[in-house]
Parts: sequence; structure tokens; C-alpha cells
Amino acid sequence: MKSETACLHAVRDTTHSTGAVATPIYQTATFAHPAFGQSTGYDYSRSQNPTREHLEKLVAALEGGSDAIAFSTGMAAIATVMELFKIGDELIATEDLYGGSIRLFNYISQKNGIGVHYADTANLAAVKALITDKTKAIFIESPTNPMMLVTDIAAVKELVKGRDILIIVDNTFLTPYFCKPIELGADIVIHSGTKYLSGHNDTLAGFAVTAKEELAERIRFLTKTTGAVLAPFDSFLVTRGIKTLAIRLEKAQQNAIGLAEWLKKHPKVKSVNYVGLPEHPSYELSKRQGSGFGAMISFSVDTAETARTLLERINLILYAESLGGVETLMTYPATQTHADVPEAERIARGIDDRLLRLSAGIEALEDLIEDLEAALA
Repeated sequence: MKSETACLHAVRDTTHSTGAVATPIYQTATFAHPAFGQSTGYDYSRSQNPTREHLEKLVAALEGGSDAIAFSTGMAAIATVMELFKIGDELIATEDLYGGSIRLFNYISQKNGIGVHYADTANLAAVKALITDKTKAIFIESPTNPMMLVTDIAAVKELVKGRDILIIVDNTFLTPYFCKPIELGADIVIHSGTKYLSGHNDTLAGFAVTAKEELAERIRFLTKTTGAVLAPFDSFLVTRGIKTLAIRLEKAQQNAIGLAEWLKKHPKVKSVNYVGLPEHPSYELSKRQGSGFGAMISFSVDTAETARTLLERINLILYAESLGGVETLMTYPATQTHADVPEAERIARGIDDRLLRLSAGIEALEDLIEDLEAALA
């Protein structure tokens, strides 16, 4: 089954007999037992709910995983996965990472006794140098947020061959439509379902998809215990969003390519980071390990004043947090997504006061360019 078809038909809802095409919203906290010692398979919605279960099976099927667990947010998914580790365990993480993940690792995980070491995970020698007997996982974001760096997931998996080290990949930017990290060797795939999977900037969600059932059982136990599960109505919204994932991503990617090509020619734009540009250092790698480049761009302008003026002047494009929705959004990483990252670290990674991040939506490309042209005038 092709990915476009799988978004709609990979999983059929068999929990009801009404013939409804859309999965029903089981807006209930608890379920009655038929008799003593018997269950319908559902007891309490924190443990499982039919609407959420359908979505989880759909996401697992799209990723090629054994199971998927749906969370209230992407950060809830990462935080729960981190509970797999104990005091003294160590994690290697991509250094150019979403600021929320860095905040979790630096202020929560390390406080809980888990060591976190940052590295350019595209540099296998740098990763190898950090591996010790305490290393229990490598956390990869690819492409990274916001510098759009790409890691060879299969090469990292080969690097840890024979070791008990989990490969965890945040696949939010590309989604299973453009990349399937489990096929490349990932043990756990993370998503902020708030972004492309939902696709309409109207709900929060997160996922942890596992390659093996044993891992899924451990994460489900942690999820039931800590409770950050996705509610029925939000599960319905994400399921509905996934139905149009393919056409939304294709259009957004088309816009991203057009915007990246336009931006790199503008005199006030000094650099453009988009993996779909042939000159991007990981262009060929991106083609090998996926079927698309996504719709995320970051770019640097000539001055901080230009960056801030651009944010004030854009009209059609919205100056807003988040990404992956049908609307084109622009973000200022230095004061938004990466505000909690120490300034010296931010600047060392290129996240300075001239950097902007753009999530291409599905509007007409000509209108988006016109908006940027006026704002940069």
C-alpha cells in the first residue's frame, strides 16, 4: 500500500458496527464491565481508549513500527521515554536540538541522574568518542531544529552494533511520509503530533513509536503510570489530520523549495538552510534515507534589525510558535524555541539574533513571496 493510501486506509476501525467512515470519539473516562472478572478490553481511558487506540495503530503502521503510544504532547512523549533510563545511565544527543528537548535534558534528566552529552551526530567520530559502558541511548533529531543538519541514521546504528544502546529519532520534521527511521535502524521514533501529523495548528499531541514489542510494553507501563495520554477528541483531530498528510506535505514541500530558492537570491539574506537545496551538504544523504526534504527552512539575514523588522512587517505569514500546520509560520529561535539555551551555546550553533525559522504552509507560493518581498523591502 502506498503512503498516500496508507494515511487513510492502513488501519480500519473495528470497534463499532455502525458503518461510520470517521472513527467515533469515545468521550468517556471509564468503561463498564460486562460481569465480574470480564472486560470489553477497555477499562479506563488512561490505560486505553478506542479513539486513541485507532490513532496509535495508524501511526505505528505508517512508521512501520510494532506499536505507537500517543501522548498529550511531543515533550510528554520524550519525557516518558527518558523514564526508561536510571541513575548513572548516559545519553548522547544531537547538539543542534529543539530547545524544549535541551531544556528537558539539562534541567530534568540530568537532575534525575542521567548524563547527557551533546555531539554533532552527523560526525560519527564525535559520537564514537563519547560512547562508554554507561551509554544507553543516542537521541537524534534529523533534520535538526533550527539549523537543518542531517544525521545518517543507518550509520549511527552500525556504529553501536553489538551494544545495548537504543537509537531514538525525532522524526517530527519529515514524518513517516518522507522518512521511516525504523527501517534505518531506529528503536524508538518520536513525534510532536502537534505539527505535521495533526497539521492544522489546533491540537497538541505526541508519539513514541517502537520497533519492538518489548519496548512498547515498557513505555506503555510508564505511560499508564505517569498518565500523560492523548485525550479522545485530540486523538480524533490527529486522525483526521493524517488523512491529508500526503497532500499537505507535498504542497508545503513545493512551497519550501520555491521559498528557499527565492530567499537565497535576496540581498538581505546571507544564508539559507534547507535540505532540499542541492548545495546543502546533506542533500544526497537526505535523498538516500528518505523520499522528501520536508518544508522547514531557516535563514540568516544581514542584521538583527532586519530580522525583527521582517517579523513586524509580515502579514500573510504569521509570526508564531510551532510549525507543520497549513499556515506558513515564522519563528525567531533566539527568543522563542531556544530562549532557554545559554547564549554562548546558541551562538556557537548559529542560533543568533539574525536567524529566522520558517515553516512553509500550503498557500499559493506567489502570495508568500509577495509577502516576504514587501517585508524585506
